Amino acid sequence: MPNEHVIHVENLTKTYRLYAKPADRVKETFHPLRKQYHHPFHALEDVSFNVRRGETFGIIGRNGSGKSTLLQLICGILQPTSGVLRVKGKISALLELGAGFNPEFTGHQNVYLNASILGLTTEQIDACLDDILAFADIGDFINQPVKSYSSGMYVRLAFAVAININPDILVVDEALSVGDEAFQRKCFAQIDKIKDGGGTILFVSHGAGLIIELCNRALLLDQGELLLSGIPKKVVSLYHKMIFASPDKVESLKAEWRADPDRFNLIEEIIDENANACVEKAVIENTAETKSDICAESFYNPGMKSQSKVCYERKGAEIENPCLTTPEGEPVNILVGGKIYHYRYTVFFESPAFMVRFGMLIKTVTGVEISGCASHPEGDGLEFIEGRTRWEIRFPFRCRLNPGPYFLNAGVLGTVNGCEEYLDRNIDVAMFRVDVKKNACSTAVVDMVGEPDIAMI
Repeated sequence: MPNEHVIHVENLTKTYRLYAKPADRVKETFHPLRKQYHHPFHALEDVSFNVRRGETFGIIGRNGSGKSTLLQLICGILQPTSGVLRVKGKISALLELGAGFNPEFTGHQNVYLNASILGLTTEQIDACLDDILAFADIGDFINQPVKSYSSGMYVRLAFAVAININPDILVVDEALSVGDEAFQRKCFAQIDKIKDGGGTILFVSHGAGLIIELCNRALLLDQGELLLSGIPKKVVSLYHKMIFASPDKVESLKAEWRADPDRFNLIEEIIDENANACVEKAVIENTAETKSDICAESFYNPGMKSQSKVCYERKGAEIENPCLTTPEGEPVNILVGGKIYHYRYTVFFESPAFMVRFGMLIKTVTGVEISGCASHPEGDGLEFIEGRTRWEIRFPFRCRLNPGPYFLNAGVLGTVNGCEEYLDRNIDVAMFRVDVKKNACSTAVVDMVGEPDIAMI
């Protein structure tokens, strides 16, 4: 039931009593006339929303807006003061760093502790222990007390437990910002698997870009109040207006929104989310490049490896040695914007293949597909390739990406029993980083704007 509500929140309120000094709590408890010494603080007030099965639902807001309180209520850590909260399915939560861990226990002991808190039996933990340890990939530290762990090791182990117990609902609260880039991509790949399997993701982040990229819907909290829910870009737009407004303008901005939310046009609506973008493919002639165009700052870092590689079942072909190089063939994985590089791999055909096409894809750390290319258009290809032969494929490109980490796919397709299928496909088979370019002015992901022309008129 894809439209089933797995999380139902109605008029949810969480109120705390705040006292000026500890003695006031005692005075209030024993005062004969029940005099009130506290003042109420509404961490959440009259919040209502629903999350459907299979959705990725984002929660965004300024510090102190009530995001973590809301997640703790949904996970059952806190009880609401009033309102209705219903959750269907097994929840796995990755909340604040170290939550559910005993610092004196070893990592191995904490796997059992944390998984049992999430509702697993010892037998169930035994069954998924190898997957948890492989995902965390912290080596011999698994037998050391977690008080000796770095923050990155903490989040590796916590996420490995949360992601490998097959949750119906996964709750993630900012924790992924702690890990390194390769591990973040590994986590996002697992999140994609949960989404593809019909699981529900509740995602909290200060990163507005992540909310837009990952989420189907989102809500904005501020000082315990739900200001807006709906299209992520629309929600993020109001969030940006608030965080970049001066303090005296924030309340008037919120008042304006409450008075007439329909008139408060934040952004243009997405014209057609399902439209296919038409991209003109640039053909790069290698011979036109001179050695001076090869960036001297490019280099190969042997320690930078993808940790989220996934290989399809092979059907008569095998992708080998995917890598990035300069036009002269020097391996690199640290790139500089504006320069020419080649994405190369070889394919060994174990058996004959028909109507063969080769492809590549570049993605961000969150899995957003930036650019791709195929050797032939759909319906075309190399008519016949003999078995026991090896072919080299090169995709030259000029790097127009802004600084950051990126991941590569490689694939080879052929016709099998009248249908085109992957003969081999590797997901996140390699990673690279685009380094900072001196005096760069471009922003976002792709550097596609030329030098601006500025003149007084």
